[in-house]
Amino acid sequence: MTEKETYRLPPHPVLREYYPDEDTRRRKVRALFDASGAHYDWINSVMSLRTGERYRAEALERAGLQAGDKVVDVGCGTGVLAQKAAEIAGPEGCVIGVDPSPGMLAEARRRGVTVVVGRGEQLPLADGSADFLSMGYALRHVADLIETFAEYRRVLRPGGRLLLLEIAPPRSRLGHWFLRLYLKRIVPAITWLGTRNPQARLLMSYYWDTVEQCVPPEAILDALREAGFEEVKRHVLFGIFGEYTARRPEEEHRDTRTTAGEPA
Repeated sequence: MTEKETYRLPPHPVLREYYPDEDTRRRKVRALFDASGAHYDWINSVMSLRTGERYRAEALERAGLQAGDKVVDVGCGTGVLAQKAAEIAGPEGCVIGVDPSPGMLAEARRRGVTVVVGRGEQLPLADGSADFLSMGYALRHVADLIETFAEYRRVLRPGGRLLLLEIAPPRSRLGHWFLRLYLKRIVPAITWLGTRNPQARLLMSYYWDTVEQCVPPEAILDALREAGFEEVKRHVLFGIFGEYTARRPEEEHRDTRTTAGEPA
C-alpha cells in the first residue's frame, strides 16, 4: 500500500446514524442537499440571524480578495459566498462555483453565479488557474483533507490565497451546550416548521453532528501546512466562527503528494 493510500485525514469519523461507509455518505449527503436546495438560503438566513451574507463579504476582504482576481468557490452551495466574491472581484475578475449537488447549483445559477459540477477532492480546473480559492462551511463534507488541500494547492497559482470558513464548537462546556441546543434542536425544528421538508430538517441535524465530530482546528492547520501552504492562520470570531487562511508559496521548494485530479 502506498503512502498516499495510508495517510488520510477524513474531516470526521463515519456517522453511522446517517450512513455506513464513505460511498454511501457521498450519495446520501448529495441527496440531502439536492432536496434542500430551494430552502437552503432561508434556512441559512434564519440560522445566522440574517448576518451571514455580510460576514462572508467581510471575511473575503480580510483574506485579501482583490478586484480582478480569478476566484474558485468550492462547495459553493446556493452561491452566497461566490456572489459576494464576484462583487469584490468586479467586472475584471472571474468567479466559478464548484459543487457536487445539482440542486444547490440550480440555486446558485439563479444568483448569476457561473458553476460547474465537481468535488473538492477532484476539481475540474487547470493547474494554477485561480488567484483565490474559497470554501464556506463545506470542509466537513469532503472525504479527505489531505487530498483536498493538495488539490487546492494545485489549482491556485503561486502566491494565490486560500480562505476556508468553518464552525467549531466553543471550548467551554456551557458554550458547547448552547451551540448544540441551537444547531441540533432549535434550527432543525425551525427548518421543519418553515419548510415542512423532512430532508431539510435531517440535513440541519446532520450539520451539527459533522460540526461536533469534526477534527480539531489544529489538525486542519497542520494539514494545510502538510499540503505545502504557507502563512497558515486561523482567525476566530465569538469562539465559534473560524477563518482559515493560507497562501501557496511564490517559489516551490518541494514536491507535494500526487494531486487528486487532472487539469481540465
